[in-house]
Amino acid sequence: MAQRKYFGTDGIRGKVGESNINPEFVIKLGWAAGKVLAGKGTNKVLIGKDTRISGYMLESSLEAGLSAAGIDIGLLGPMPTPAIAYLTKTFRSEAGIVISASHNPYYDNGIKFFSADGFKLDDDIETAIEAMLDEPMTCVASDKLGKATRINDAAGRYIEFCKGTFPSKLSLTGLKIVVDCAHGATYHIAPNVLRELGANVVEIGTSPNGLNINQDVGATSMAAIVEAVKSHQADLGFALDGDGDRIMMVDHLGNVIDGDQIVYMIARDALKSGKLNGGVVGTLMSNLGLEVALSRLGVPFARSNVGDRYVMELLQEKGWTIGGENSGHILNLSTSSTGDGIVAGLQVIAAMLRADMNLHDLSSGFDMFPQRLINVRYQNAGVDYLSHEKVKASQVEAEAALGKRGRVLLRKSGTEPLIRVMVESDDSAESDKWAQHIAETVRKVAN
Repeated sequence: MAQRKYFGTDGIRGKVGESNINPEFVIKLGWAAGKVLAGKGTNKVLIGKDTRISGYMLESSLEAGLSAAGIDIGLLGPMPTPAIAYLTKTFRSEAGIVISASHNPYYDNGIKFFSADGFKLDDDIETAIEAMLDEPMTCVASDKLGKATRINDAAGRYIEFCKGTFPSKLSLTGLKIVVDCAHGATYHIAPNVLRELGANVVEIGTSPNGLNINQDVGATSMAAIVEAVKSHQADLGFALDGDGDRIMMVDHLGNVIDGDQIVYMIARDALKSGKLNGGVVGTLMSNLGLEVALSRLGVPFARSNVGDRYVMELLQEKGWTIGGENSGHILNLSTSSTGDGIVAGLQVIAAMLRADMNLHDLSSGFDMFPQRLINVRYQNAGVDYLSHEKVKASQVEAEAALGKRGRVLLRKSGTEPLIRVMVESDDSAESDKWAQHIAETVRKVAN
């Protein structure tokens, strides 16, 4: 991918009022996107957002820019990222725009695009939008301005879609499920999906106020749902993040079930039913235990770079359908064109019911290798510390000691000045020892 000025691996993201997340830039972004998309098919774009207070401001800015370019706008209101992908496709829109910073705090926000087929926007379209951003902004004639309409039944449409991914012969009747919506975009969706399928639902994180998204709740803060599952004696719980594209689960004992385990359960169930197409894609951070367990089932496993965009690219390259990250981004291209936390949760529950097992037993199919992650902050962004000969030597030393019982991963964070040192092996003491050794080497070199 060519170097971008504005777009990162998941759209444009930053602190509200700074960088590119401000009204002036976003009006121009809406206009630039509109100019690139104008004259193609329906000439209509959908806009959805999560529950951040800044969503109103950014939605209005995008609306103004798109209208100036002659594009009609459908306003979805608060809606999960995967819902916007789905609705973009069903409304035959030219694109869908998501206003969200996913699992970040309320003071961040971001903008990302889906294409007409519900997938992330092609690189060449993003490149064309970037080029248009450098052109002077114009406005079409008054009779050509885009019109905006509010789509009032968007939530109901997406609820029906989610329910449609759950086998019609199965029901959630008799199950008590805690759902944590992170005070985010799924607050009015996920509880209704589960209730309409028959579950007894306990809600947390469903009272957004614009400032509390992801605050001490949701997939990145699991303590609240663990406590709720235990105190309500629920059968299971699932926690979504602010925009609903990732999920973490909790069994009836209060154990957290991460993305690697969720991918394994979905893949194993698909294999049993003869619906597993090829193998499974994980990332460089996926636990070695997942790879070993899939190998025992005879299922091929491939690793992509970290990020659901790269998981998607590798799935499409191989023609496979199931992949995901340990952070809870789960992709199943047989049901959705992007990561969908609600749908992934339903797939796990369907696997539970088919196997007549509780979540604890179903998720016990493989042993997680102890993993130690240490972040080392660096000062000079222009130095390639990973290529330093002392750092490389410490990595080689660790890999030689661990052999096939473990692995070492060093990578630069894409969002912070950090070197991430990850070591995993079948021995937690060994993982810790070698992670500390490499991290100390990086620390001395970087500072």
